[in-house]
Amino acid sequence: MRLSDSPYVDVFAYGMFIAAILLLPLVMDDPFWLNRIAKYLVFGMLGVAIALSWGYAGILNLGQGLFFGIGAYMVAMSLKLQSYTSLQQGSDKPVPDFMLWNAEPGAPTDLCCIVPGSWIWQPFQAQWFGMVMSVVVPVVISYILATAIFRLRVSGVYVAIITLALVLLARLLLIDAQPLTNGFNGLTDLGWLTVAGIEFDPYLTATYYIIAVSLSVVLVLARLLISTRAGLILQSTRDDPKRSRFLGFDVATYQVFFFTVSAAIAGFAGMLYVIAAEFASPSFMDLTFSISMVVWAAVGGRSSLLGACIGAILINTIEASASETELLQESWRAVIGLIFVLVVLYLPRGLAGIGQETVDWIGRKAGISGRSRSGRVTNPSAAE
Repeated sequence: MRLSDSPYVDVFAYGMFIAAILLLPLVMDDPFWLNRIAKYLVFGMLGVAIALSWGYAGILNLGQGLFFGIGAYMVAMSLKLQSYTSLQQGSDKPVPDFMLWNAEPGAPTDLCCIVPGSWIWQPFQAQWFGMVMSVVVPVVISYILATAIFRLRVSGVYVAIITLALVLLARLLLIDAQPLTNGFNGLTDLGWLTVAGIEFDPYLTATYYIIAVSLSVVLVLARLLISTRAGLILQSTRDDPKRSRFLGFDVATYQVFFFTVSAAIAGFAGMLYVIAAEFASPSFMDLTFSISMVVWAAVGGRSSLLGACIGAILINTIEASASETELLQESWRAVIGLIFVLVVLYLPRGLAGIGQETVDWIGRKAGISGRSRSGRVTNPSAAE
């Protein structure tokens, strides 16, 4: 067994990454950049979601922006009702300012009936409700969608087309519901996350740690999940679903479960992004954003959760730096495109592949081999 396959190497890599993001505030005292990196960590979580569905389940989901956007809008609705703009509309209870602009003359300034359908906002007056719905709604929608797709044994490019069509449809519906969602403008002027009476300014170090710790937990739990029997069966269904069915495994059940878990991670990421960025936008459901997630995972290594996570963070950091560089302001998108093409051509396993090959090279030079799960030495010379 190669050294890179050793569980100890895995633990070391994950530990180093988690330590790096948790210790970052100790060496970076710029609140602006700390907030920006917090957003990139959220994108890293999206990389994990894509790697889980595409890399391990073999499901190319081009609609991941749908679940990210839903998660973002759910918590944004709660935070919008806590903002100062929603408390200045002449009502005892908060009412979003854009609803007042879209209301009919003489309409009551109340969430129950200021515009048609505004009653749906009422439960979101409780912040905890919006946070819970950020995960629950993506899970429910993804479960229904995945059940319909995989029970009918739809696979390959057809899954990508269906999810792509769904996210575009959701975006159109979101924009058309102008009185309820503020259309193209999205939800802005949001309040801050409040826990036990403590408000978390997006630029505080504490807010950064909420996101960094969340990413660390998601990474570890996702890694443990794919190491279970269910995760191993999932990978076998990815490689040869017909053989897995022949062996008696319910392939559709495993696909539905992991598709839903991936959507839950994306919804949770959407919630965290709103906390850091203070807005929710229909652009979260743009085709380009969903495809960007796939690019992040491909660059980092879609068969590696940590690689996809690092790829997402790295690509977004490069994008920000390139777009703010005077020389590259007009061509930074071409730079990102070039990086993607080079990775696809010369690094099919992404950055994770480089890391694995480097570890194996070091192991060969040092005469070190990995061990199998049973603990048996796999290098004959090491046993002599």
